[in-house]
Amino acid sequence: MANALRVGCVISLCSLRNTTSYLPLLSNATRFRSKFPFFTLSSSQNSFGSPSFRTLSSSSIDEAVTTEAITGNAGGEAESSIRDSAGLLDIRVGRILRAWKHDEADSLYVEEVDIGEPEPRIICSGLVKYIPIEHLQGKKVIVLSNLKPRNMRGVKSCGMLMAASDAKHENVELLFPPEEATPGERIWFGTEDEKDNQPDAATPNQIQKKKIWELVQPHLKTDVSCIAMLGEHVMRTSVGSVACQSLQNANIS
Repeated sequence: MANALRVGCVISLCSLRNTTSYLPLLSNATRFRSKFPFFTLSSSQNSFGSPSFRTLSSSSIDEAVTTEAITGNAGGEAESSIRDSAGLLDIRVGRILRAWKHDEADSLYVEEVDIGEPEPRIICSGLVKYIPIEHLQGKKVIVLSNLKPRNMRGVKSCGMLMAASDAKHENVELLFPPEEATPGERIWFGTEDEKDNQPDAATPNQIQKKKIWELVQPHLKTDVSCIAMLGEHVMRTSVGSVACQSLQNANIS
């Protein structure tokens, strides 16, 4: 075997007769190389029309090992990228000043929400089936404020109340901050001392164009204590974490 490797012996896969039969091998070349680093699948074909194996030189093997070490960190890099994207969301503490049923949509409430701006935001929420209207009046909430405005049956909705829901979407609860939280305070994900490291929020156009919310949302959950989390990072205000009332391991949207 060692002599064969020194002379760069080419091994053919004689049993592979057509292109479609060996495509899975080409797509799994990285996994093959991780087990047998001295071989690689060649893009050229032998006389049988099948892909060939060729041996790698020691320098190529070193390069492959280096590449494998780098790609081994892909999970951590992806998590960091999601967290960076979450930092572009402008999520704020809000307080519902007034809520009423939408005149043209039975499933929608319309809320006036104070998020620390000169004028309250008008936000439409599909919560009629889940939350009695009297539970909204005066309630502290969490608002995703840099979405593009949407026309909801004739009402311009400028933001979204964030809520947790179970897997079947049969139970929905609004996220809430600690009672001491101030309307307008920006939320972050991480430790208490990371508050001042937040990047500037993206514009609504950037959020839509780069699909930032769509990237981040699948990674938002509550934990077993009903605390809102981004992966392993706690959703925080300066006076404590964000939570829902009772839904554990729930989706957040």
